[in-house]
Amino acid sequence: MAITVLKNSKESPERLIGRFNKKVQQSRVIVTLKSKRYRSKKPSAQKMRSAALMRDKYRKLKEKSKFY
Repeated sequence: MAITVLKNSKESPERLIGRFNKKVQQSRVIVTLKSKRYRSKKPSAQKMRSAALMRDKYRKLKEKSKFY
């Protein structure tokens, strides 16, 4: 999980920090750590079913509007 960035010749420290920040964001390390910080309850079966039905509904609408 360690991210390393080596300084190139003729590169300013600000540019090096910018490259490092970009690598951290692309690796999604911060996002995963924030999501693991707090425990969340698993969704109930009813909630999962309703979410699946909504997904299916929106997929059908998207598929339908593709051809117009």
